[in-house]
Amino acid sequence: MTAVTTTVRGEPAPAPRATFGEHVREYFARVRGGDIGVLPAVLGLLVLCTVFAIMRPVFLSTGNFANLFTQGAQITIIAMGLIFVLLIGEIDLSAGFASGVCASILAILLTSSGLPWYVAVLAAIGTGVAIGLVLGFLVAKVGIPSFVVTLAAFLAFQGVVLILLDEGTIVRVSDNVILAIANKNLPPPIGWALAALVVGGYAVIQLVRYRTRTQRGLVVNPLAVVLARIGVLTVLVVASVYVLNLERSRNPAFASLKGVPIVVPIIAILLLACTFVLERTAYGRHIYAVGGNAEAARRAGIQVDRIRISAFVICSSLAAVGGIAAASRAASVDPNSGGSNVLLYAVGAAVIGGTSLFGGKGRALDAVLGGAVVAVIVNGMGLMNYGSAIKYIITGLVLLLAAGVDALSRRRAAATGHR
Repeated sequence: MTAVTTTVRGEPAPAPRATFGEHVREYFARVRGGDIGVLPAVLGLLVLCTVFAIMRPVFLSTGNFANLFTQGAQITIIAMGLIFVLLIGEIDLSAGFASGVCASILAILLTSSGLPWYVAVLAAIGTGVAIGLVLGFLVAKVGIPSFVVTLAAFLAFQGVVLILLDEGTIVRVSDNVILAIANKNLPPPIGWALAALVVGGYAVIQLVRYRTRTQRGLVVNPLAVVLARIGVLTVLVVASVYVLNLERSRNPAFASLKGVPIVVPIIAILLLACTFVLERTAYGRHIYAVGGNAEAARRAGIQVDRIRISAFVICSSLAAVGGIAAASRAASVDPNSGGSNVLLYAVGAAVIGGTSLFGGKGRALDAVLGGAVVAVIVNGMGLMNYGSAIKYIITGLVLLLAAGVDALSRRRAAATGHR
Protein backbone atom coordinates (compact mmCIF):
# COMPACT_ATOMS: atom_id res chain seq x y z
CA MET A 1 0.00 0.00 0.00
CA THR A 2 1.46 3.32 -1.07
CA ALA A 3 0.77 6.52 0.87
CA VAL A 4 0.06 9.83 -0.86
CA THR A 5 2.43 12.24 0.83
CA THR A 6 1.43 15.63 -0.59
CA THR A 7 -1.47 17.39 -2.26
CA VAL A 8 -1.42 20.09 -4.91
CA ARG A 9 -1.07 22.71 -2.20
CA GLY A 10 1.88 20.92 -0.69
CA GLU A 11 -0.06 19.75 2.38
CA PRO A 12 -0.07 16.13 3.57
CA ALA A 13 -2.88 14.15 2.02
CA PRO A 14 -4.57 11.38 3.98
CA ALA A 15 -3.11 7.97 3.24
CA PRO A 16 -5.41 5.20 2.06
CA ARG A 17 -7.13 3.64 5.07
CA ALA A 18 -7.25 -0.14 5.34
CA THR A 19 -10.26 -1.73 6.98
CA PHE A 20 -9.93 -4.31 9.74
CA GLY A 21 -10.72 -7.10 7.29
CA GLU A 22 -8.15 -5.85 4.80
CA HIS A 23 -5.54 -5.66 7.56
CA VAL A 24 -6.25 -9.27 8.57
CA ARG A 25 -6.01 -10.47 4.97
CA GLU A 26 -2.77 -8.55 4.52
CA TYR A 27 -1.36 -10.15 7.68
CA PHE A 28 -2.12 -13.68 6.47
CA ALA A 29 -0.64 -12.79 3.11
CA ARG A 30 2.60 -11.80 4.85
CA VAL A 31 2.56 -15.06 6.82
CA ARG A 32 2.12 -17.07 3.62
CA GLY A 33 4.95 -15.04 2.14
CA GLY A 34 7.34 -16.08 4.92
CA ASP A 35 6.99 -13.11 7.30
CA ILE A 36 5.78 -15.15 10.28
CA GLY A 37 7.22 -13.00 13.09
CA VAL A 38 6.49 -14.34 16.59
CA LEU A 39 3.64 -16.58 15.46
CA PRO A 40 5.53 -19.89 15.94
CA ALA A 41 6.64 -18.91 19.45
CA VAL A 42 3.13 -17.87 20.49
CA LEU A 43 1.53 -21.01 19.05
CA GLY A 44 4.23 -23.19 20.61
CA LEU A 45 3.68 -21.56 23.98
CA LEU A 46 -0.06 -22.15 23.80
CA VAL A 47 0.39 -25.80 22.79
CA LEU A 48 2.96 -26.51 25.50
CA CYS A 49 0.87 -24.88 28.23
CA THR A 50 -2.20 -26.83 27.12
CA VAL A 51 -0.36 -30.16 27.07
CA PHE A 52 1.27 -29.68 30.47
CA ALA A 53 -1.97 -28.40 32.00
CA ILE A 54 -3.79 -31.53 30.85
CA MET A 55 -1.06 -33.96 31.91
CA ARG A 56 -0.15 -32.17 35.16
CA PRO A 57 -2.94 -29.89 36.45
CA VAL A 58 -0.56 -28.51 39.08
CA PHE A 59 1.13 -26.68 36.20
CA LEU A 60 -1.71 -24.14 36.36
CA SER A 61 -1.35 -23.51 40.09
CA THR A 62 -0.61 -19.97 41.25
CA GLY A 63 2.64 -21.06 42.87
CA ASN A 64 3.94 -22.67 39.69
CA PHE A 65 2.86 -19.67 37.60
CA ALA A 66 5.06 -17.44 39.76
CA ASN A 67 7.92 -19.95 39.57
CA LEU A 68 7.95 -19.67 35.77
CA PHE A 69 8.99 -16.02 36.00
CA THR A 70 11.89 -16.63 38.37
CA GLN A 71 13.02 -19.79 36.56
CA GLY A 72 13.17 -18.04 33.22
CA ALA A 73 14.61 -14.71 34.39
CA GLN A 74 18.32 -15.42 33.82
CA ILE A 75 17.74 -17.05 30.43
CA THR A 76 15.44 -14.24 29.27
CA ILE A 77 17.82 -11.44 30.28
CA ILE A 78 20.85 -13.09 28.67
CA ALA A 79 18.80 -13.80 25.54
CA MET A 80 17.94 -10.07 25.27
CA GLY A 81 21.64 -9.31 25.05
CA LEU A 82 22.29 -12.10 22.58
CA ILE A 83 19.68 -10.65 20.25
CA PHE A 84 21.88 -7.58 19.66
CA VAL A 85 24.76 -9.84 18.61
CA LEU A 86 22.56 -12.10 16.50
CA LEU A 87 21.07 -9.08 14.74
CA ILE A 88 24.48 -8.13 13.34
CA GLY A 89 25.03 -11.69 12.14
CA GLU A 90 27.46 -12.73 14.89
CA ILE A 91 27.31 -15.14 17.84
CA ASP A 92 28.47 -15.01 21.45
CA LEU A 93 29.15 -18.45 22.93
CA SER A 94 30.64 -16.98 26.10
CA ALA A 95 27.55 -15.18 27.40
CA GLY A 96 26.72 -17.94 29.88
CA PHE A 97 30.07 -18.08 31.63
CA ALA A 98 30.43 -14.29 31.27
CA SER A 99 27.36 -14.06 33.50
CA GLY A 100 29.09 -16.46 35.90
CA VAL A 101 32.21 -14.29 36.04
CA CYS A 102 30.15 -11.17 36.75
CA ALA A 103 28.09 -12.99 39.39
CA SER A 104 31.32 -14.14 41.05
CA ILE A 105 32.59 -10.56 41.17
CA LEU A 106 29.29 -9.53 42.75
CA ALA A 107 29.40 -12.25 45.41
CA ILE A 108 33.05 -11.66 46.31
CA LEU A 109 32.59 -7.92 46.72
CA LEU A 110 29.51 -8.47 48.87
CA THR A 111 31.04 -11.10 51.15
CA SER A 112 34.82 -10.80 51.23
CA SER A 113 35.02 -7.04 50.73
CA GLY A 114 31.80 -6.14 52.49
CA LEU A 115 30.93 -3.46 49.92
CA PRO A 116 27.37 -2.09 49.53
CA TRP A 117 25.10 -3.91 47.09
CA TYR A 118 25.02 -1.05 44.61
CA VAL A 119 28.81 -0.95 44.37
CA ALA A 120 28.93 -4.70 43.81
CA VAL A 121 26.21 -4.47 41.14
CA LEU A 122 28.02 -1.67 39.32
CA ALA A 123 31.26 -3.64 39.47
CA ALA A 124 29.56 -6.74 38.06
CA ILE A 125 27.98 -4.80 35.19
CA GLY A 126 31.27 -2.95 34.62
CA THR A 127 32.96 -6.33 34.29
CA GLY A 128 30.38 -7.24 31.67
CA VAL A 129 31.13 -4.03 29.77
CA ALA A 130 34.86 -4.78 29.84
CA ILE A 131 34.27 -8.31 28.57
CA GLY A 132 32.13 -7.00 25.72
CA LEU A 133 34.75 -4.44 24.74
CA VAL A 134 37.46 -7.10 24.51
CA LEU A 135 35.31 -9.55 22.55
CA GLY A 136 34.00 -6.84 20.24
CA PHE A 137 37.49 -5.48 19.59
CA LEU A 138 38.83 -8.91 18.66
CA VAL A 139 35.92 -9.51 16.28
CA ALA A 140 35.60 -6.05 14.71
CA LYS A 141 39.18 -4.75 14.70
CA VAL A 142 41.39 -7.85 14.68
CA GLY A 143 39.02 -9.75 12.41
CA ILE A 144 38.81 -13.03 14.30
CA PRO A 145 35.45 -14.80 13.67
CA SER A 146 33.06 -14.33 16.57
CA PHE A 147 32.57 -18.09 16.85
CA VAL A 148 36.29 -18.59 17.55
CA VAL A 149 36.66 -15.59 19.86
CA THR A 150 33.66 -16.41 22.01
CA LEU A 151 34.42 -20.14 22.05
CA ALA A 152 37.88 -19.30 23.42
CA ALA A 153 36.25 -16.97 25.95
CA PHE A 154 33.78 -19.72 26.85
CA LEU A 155 36.69 -21.95 27.84
CA ALA A 156 38.73 -19.19 29.49
CA PHE A 157 35.88 -17.84 31.61
CA GLN A 158 35.39 -21.26 33.17
CA GLY A 159 38.94 -20.98 34.46
CA VAL A 160 38.38 -17.38 35.58
CA VAL A 161 35.36 -18.46 37.66
CA LEU A 162 37.44 -21.23 39.28
CA ILE A 163 40.19 -18.74 40.12
CA LEU A 164 37.75 -16.24 41.58
CA LEU A 165 36.08 -18.93 43.69
CA ASP A 166 39.30 -20.58 44.87
CA GLU A 167 38.97 -23.72 42.73
CA GLY A 168 35.46 -24.64 43.86
CA THR A 169 34.35 -22.59 46.84
CA ILE A 170 30.66 -21.79 47.05
CA VAL A 171 30.16 -18.13 47.96
CA ARG A 172 26.92 -17.36 49.75
CA VAL A 173 24.97 -14.22 48.89
CA SER A 174 23.23 -12.80 51.94
CA ASP A 175 22.55 -9.19 50.98
CA ASN A 176 18.83 -8.59 51.40
CA VAL A 177 18.55 -6.30 48.37
CA ILE A 178 20.18 -8.81 46.02
CA LEU A 179 18.19 -11.71 47.44
CA ALA A 180 14.96 -9.79 46.98
CA ILE A 181 15.42 -9.63 43.18
CA ALA A 182 14.37 -13.24 42.58
CA ASN A 183 12.93 -14.24 45.96
CA LYS A 184 10.64 -11.41 47.04
CA ASN A 185 7.40 -10.02 45.70
CA LEU A 186 5.88 -6.59 45.30
CA PRO A 187 2.95 -5.70 47.59
CA PRO A 188 -0.32 -6.31 45.68
CA PRO A 189 -1.26 -2.59 45.49
CA ILE A 190 2.09 -1.77 43.87
CA GLY A 191 1.59 -4.63 41.44
CA TRP A 192 -1.77 -3.19 40.39
CA ALA A 193 -0.27 0.30 40.12
CA LEU A 194 2.47 -0.99 37.82
CA ALA A 195 -0.12 -2.87 35.76
CA ALA A 196 -2.12 0.32 35.32
CA LEU A 197 1.06 2.19 34.38
CA VAL A 198 2.02 -0.39 31.76
CA VAL A 199 -1.43 -0.63 30.19
CA GLY A 200 -2.05 3.10 30.35
CA GLY A 201 1.38 3.96 28.96
CA TYR A 202 1.03 1.49 26.10
CA ALA A 203 -2.46 2.78 25.27
CA VAL A 204 -1.31 6.39 25.23
CA ILE A 205 1.70 5.59 23.02
CA GLN A 206 -0.39 3.61 20.54
CA LEU A 207 -3.20 6.18 20.33
CA VAL A 208 -0.84 9.15 20.05
CA ARG A 209 1.10 7.37 17.33
CA TYR A 210 -2.14 6.61 15.48
CA ARG A 211 -3.25 10.23 15.69
CA THR A 212 0.15 11.61 14.67
CA ARG A 213 0.51 9.35 11.65
CA THR A 214 -3.07 10.10 10.62
CA GLN A 215 -2.50 13.86 10.80
CA ARG A 216 0.68 13.52 8.71
CA GLY A 217 -1.06 11.48 6.05
CA LEU A 218 1.01 8.37 6.73
CA VAL A 219 -0.15 4.77 6.45
CA VAL A 220 -1.67 3.59 9.73
CA ASN A 221 -3.21 0.40 11.02
CA PRO A 222 -6.99 0.49 11.39
CA LEU A 223 -8.14 1.92 14.72
CA ALA A 224 -9.81 -1.42 15.47
CA VAL A 225 -6.40 -3.13 15.26
CA VAL A 226 -4.84 -0.56 17.58
CA LEU A 227 -7.66 -1.01 20.10
CA ALA A 228 -7.40 -4.80 19.79
CA ARG A 229 -3.70 -4.68 20.66
CA ILE A 230 -4.42 -2.53 23.69
CA GLY A 231 -7.19 -4.90 24.71
CA VAL A 232 -5.02 -8.01 24.42
CA LEU A 233 -2.23 -6.45 26.47
CA THR A 234 -4.76 -5.31 29.08
CA VAL A 235 -6.21 -8.80 29.43
CA LEU A 236 -2.78 -10.43 29.71
CA VAL A 237 -1.41 -7.94 32.25
CA VAL A 238 -4.55 -7.80 34.41
CA ALA A 239 -4.95 -11.60 34.42
CA SER A 240 -1.26 -12.14 35.28
CA VAL A 241 -1.26 -9.60 38.12
CA TYR A 242 -4.53 -11.00 39.47
CA VAL A 243 -3.15 -14.54 39.60
CA LEU A 244 0.19 -13.43 41.07
CA ASN A 245 -1.60 -11.43 43.76
CA LEU A 246 -3.44 -14.55 44.96
CA GLU A 247 -2.16 -16.24 48.10
CA ARG A 248 0.42 -18.90 47.20
CA SER A 249 1.54 -19.94 50.65
CA ARG A 250 0.40 -23.28 52.04
CA ASN A 251 0.26 -21.71 55.48
CA PRO A 252 -0.76 -18.04 55.10
CA ALA A 253 -1.10 -17.58 58.85
CA PHE A 254 2.59 -18.35 59.26
CA ALA A 255 3.96 -16.61 56.15
CA SER A 256 2.04 -14.89 53.38
CA LEU A 257 3.27 -15.35 49.83
CA LYS A 258 1.60 -13.22 47.18
CA GLY A 259 2.41 -10.44 44.77
CA VAL A 260 4.31 -9.93 41.52
CA PRO A 261 7.93 -11.18 41.76
CA ILE A 262 10.35 -8.25 41.81
CA VAL A 263 12.25 -9.71 38.87
CA VAL A 264 9.19 -9.21 36.61
CA PRO A 265 9.31 -5.37 36.52
CA ILE A 266 13.10 -5.60 36.08
CA ILE A 267 12.62 -7.70 32.94
CA ALA A 268 9.85 -5.35 31.80
CA ILE A 269 12.13 -2.31 32.15
CA LEU A 270 14.92 -4.05 30.22
CA LEU A 271 12.42 -5.06 27.52
CA LEU A 272 11.16 -1.49 27.16
CA ALA A 273 14.70 -0.10 27.05
CA CYS A 274 15.92 -2.62 24.45
CA THR A 275 12.78 -2.19 22.35
CA PHE A 276 13.15 1.58 22.38
CA VAL A 277 16.81 1.37 21.38
CA LEU A 278 16.19 -1.06 18.52
CA GLU A 279 12.98 0.45 17.14
CA ARG A 280 13.12 4.16 17.95
CA THR A 281 16.75 5.23 17.60
CA ALA A 282 19.23 5.69 14.79
CA TYR A 283 21.53 3.27 16.58
CA GLY A 284 18.86 0.56 16.35
CA ARG A 285 18.44 1.18 12.63
CA HIS A 286 22.21 0.86 12.23
CA ILE A 287 22.12 -2.49 14.05
CA TYR A 288 19.59 -3.84 11.56
CA ALA A 289 21.49 -2.31 8.64
CA VAL A 290 24.75 -3.99 9.63
CA GLY A 291 22.99 -7.31 10.09
CA GLY A 292 21.22 -7.00 6.76
CA ASN A 293 24.27 -6.05 4.70
CA ALA A 294 27.45 -4.89 6.43
CA GLU A 295 29.11 -3.66 3.24
CA ALA A 296 26.06 -1.62 2.21
CA ALA A 297 25.92 -0.18 5.73
CA ARG A 298 29.59 0.80 5.53
CA ARG A 299 29.04 2.55 2.20
CA ALA A 300 26.08 4.39 3.72
CA GLY A 301 28.43 5.93 6.29
CA ILE A 302 27.65 3.69 9.25
CA GLN A 303 30.57 2.94 11.58
CA VAL A 304 30.25 -0.82 11.27
CA ASP A 305 33.09 -1.66 13.64
CA ARG A 306 31.65 0.53 16.37
CA ILE A 307 28.24 -1.06 15.94
CA ARG A 308 29.75 -4.53 16.24
CA ILE A 309 31.73 -3.66 19.36
CA SER A 310 28.72 -2.01 20.99
CA ALA A 311 26.56 -5.07 20.30
CA PHE A 312 29.01 -7.29 22.20
CA VAL A 313 29.14 -4.74 25.04
CA ILE A 314 25.36 -4.78 25.37
CA CYS A 315 25.34 -8.58 25.22
CA SER A 316 27.91 -9.00 27.99
CA SER A 317 26.34 -6.25 30.11
CA LEU A 318 22.96 -7.97 30.02
CA ALA A 319 24.72 -11.27 30.71
CA ALA A 320 26.00 -9.61 33.90
CA VAL A 321 22.45 -8.64 34.85
CA GLY A 322 21.36 -12.21 34.17
CA GLY A 323 24.16 -13.47 36.40
CA ILE A 324 22.97 -11.17 39.20
CA ALA A 325 19.44 -12.54 38.85
CA ALA A 326 20.77 -16.12 38.99
CA ALA A 327 22.88 -15.36 42.07
CA SER A 328 19.81 -13.90 43.73
CA ARG A 329 17.67 -16.96 43.00
CA ALA A 330 20.31 -19.43 44.20
CA ALA A 331 21.47 -17.17 47.06
CA SER A 332 24.99 -18.22 46.12
CA VAL A 333 27.58 -18.45 43.38
CA ASP A 334 29.49 -21.65 42.56
CA PRO A 335 32.01 -22.75 39.90
CA ASN A 336 29.17 -23.87 37.63
CA SER A 337 27.43 -20.49 37.66
CA GLY A 338 26.55 -19.54 34.10
CA GLY A 339 27.62 -22.95 32.83
CA SER A 340 25.77 -26.16 32.10
CA ASN A 341 22.81 -25.36 29.84
CA VAL A 342 22.55 -21.58 30.44
CA LEU A 343 24.09 -20.53 27.12
CA LEU A 344 22.21 -23.16 25.12
CA TYR A 345 18.90 -22.14 26.66
CA ALA A 346 19.64 -18.43 26.10
CA VAL A 347 20.51 -18.90 22.43
CA GLY A 348 17.53 -21.20 22.11
CA ALA A 349 15.24 -18.59 23.65
CA ALA A 350 16.35 -15.93 21.18
CA VAL A 351 15.91 -18.20 18.15
CA ILE A 352 12.68 -19.78 19.35
CA GLY A 353 11.27 -16.29 19.92
CA GLY A 354 11.86 -15.39 16.27
CA THR A 355 15.34 -13.86 16.04
CA SER A 356 17.20 -15.06 12.97
CA LEU A 357 20.60 -16.70 13.16
CA PHE A 358 21.38 -15.07 9.80
CA GLY A 359 21.23 -11.51 11.14
CA GLY A 360 19.02 -8.51 10.49
CA LYS A 361 15.80 -9.95 11.91
CA GLY A 362 14.65 -9.94 15.51
CA ARG A 363 13.21 -7.93 18.39
CA ALA A 364 13.76 -7.69 22.12
CA LEU A 365 10.32 -9.23 22.62
CA ASP A 366 11.66 -12.43 21.03
CA ALA A 367 13.79 -13.05 24.11
CA VAL A 368 10.77 -12.83 26.41
CA LEU A 369 8.62 -15.15 24.29
CA GLY A 370 11.47 -17.60 23.73
CA GLY A 371 12.44 -17.47 27.40
CA ALA A 372 8.84 -18.28 28.29
CA VAL A 373 8.87 -21.29 25.95
CA VAL A 374 12.12 -22.59 27.46
CA ALA A 375 10.88 -22.00 31.02
CA VAL A 376 7.61 -23.82 30.28
CA ILE A 377 9.47 -26.80 28.78
CA VAL A 378 11.88 -27.12 31.71
CA ASN A 379 9.18 -26.53 34.30
CA GLY A 380 6.63 -28.85 32.71
CA MET A 381 9.16 -31.64 32.22
CA GLY A 382 10.20 -31.29 35.85
CA LEU A 383 6.59 -31.59 37.03
CA MET A 384 6.24 -34.75 34.94
CA ASN A 385 9.36 -36.15 36.65
CA TYR A 386 11.36 -36.41 33.44
CA GLY A 387 15.13 -36.44 33.83
CA SER A 388 17.66 -34.05 32.38
CA ALA A 389 18.16 -36.28 29.33
CA ILE A 390 14.55 -35.84 28.18
CA LYS A 391 14.64 -32.10 28.92
CA TYR A 392 17.74 -31.66 26.77
CA ILE A 393 16.28 -33.73 23.93
CA ILE A 394 12.96 -31.86 23.89
CA THR A 395 14.61 -28.43 24.14
CA GLY A 396 17.08 -29.36 21.39
CA LEU A 397 14.28 -30.51 19.11
CA VAL A 398 12.34 -27.29 19.74
CA LEU A 399 15.46 -25.23 18.95
CA LEU A 400 16.07 -27.23 15.76
CA LEU A 401 12.45 -26.74 14.77
CA ALA A 402 12.71 -22.98 15.38
CA ALA A 403 15.91 -22.73 13.33
CA GLY A 404 14.29 -24.77 10.55
CA VAL A 405 11.23 -22.51 10.53
CA ASP A 406 13.52 -19.47 10.32
CA ALA A 407 15.45 -20.91 7.37
CA LEU A 408 12.29 -21.94 5.51
CA SER A 409 10.56 -18.61 6.16
CA ARG A 410 13.59 -16.72 4.82
CA ARG A 411 13.61 -18.87 1.70
CA ARG A 412 9.89 -18.31 1.25
CA ALA A 413 10.26 -14.56 1.84
CA ALA A 414 13.04 -14.35 -0.75
CA ALA A 415 10.94 -16.23 -3.28
CA THR A 416 7.86 -14.06 -2.76
CA GLY A 417 9.60 -10.72 -2.32
CA HIS A 418 8.60 -10.26 1.36
CA ARG A 419 12.12 -9.71 2.66
